[in-house]
Amino acid sequence: MPPYNVSAGVRPNMSKLQELANRVERLVVRHAELQRTRTLVEEQLAAVTAERDSLRSRLAAARARIDALLERLPADSSAGSASSGTKGERSKTP
Repeated sequence: MPPYNVSAGVRPNMSKLQELANRVERLVVRHAELQRTRTLVEEQLAAVTAERDSLRSRLAAARARIDALLERLPADSSAGSASSGTKGERSKTP
């Protein structure tokens, strides 16, 4: 069996090791970038969720106001006033 040439065997292994170390370093940097991006996305999601909830609340309030206004309209406002020419009856709520 021929003797092991240390210098010939070390060079290829060292370059592979250095290549692997470079790849690991790039992965670590990429991981950190992705963590920062995830944090930003989570913050944006929280802001958009809060805005959505606020808009839903405003929509519900607007619907309630519209319903209250509809209750105040005469029962048959379009047919009663147009055909008979008289004022329609108002609902019992002032």
